[in-house]
Parts: sequence; C-alpha cells; structure tokens
Amino acid sequence: MAKGQLYEYVVIHHPKAKKDVAGNEEPVKSKIITDVTRVLAATPEEVSILAGRSIPEEYLDKLEQVEIKVRPF
Repeated sequence: MAKGQLYEYVVIHHPKAKKDVAGNEEPVKSKIITDVTRVLAATPEEVSILAGRSIPEEYLDKLEQVEIKVRPF
C-alpha cells in the first residue's frame, strides 16, 4: 500500500458577471463552496477526485464556474 501524503483542497465557485438594466457588467464575488479540507492521498489527482465528489449538487450544472485548488501540506 502506498504511503499517503497530506494535502489540502478547497472548492471555489466563480459566478458569471451579471448585467444591470443598462447592460453594464456587475462584478460578482466568488464563494467557497467546500471549505479547506485536509486529506491523506497518494497523488494530487486522487485529491482532485475527492474534491470533485465534495461539490454540492446545486453546483453540478455550473462546473465550468467551479475551481478546485489542491496543495501539498
């Protein structure tokens, strides 16, 4: 069995900019949808899979606006 390494990941939603009545784009703040989580995993790819599974169902139709950040600890 491979020795696990400690990683942290966070999932962030970057919503598309909204337009006001005049047609100007209004900036929309990004939101953390899965708080910083520590896991033991063999590879960063394994962590990405775990992070993907943690995405709430309400964001599954907006995956192009979702970012997963992974870092070794």
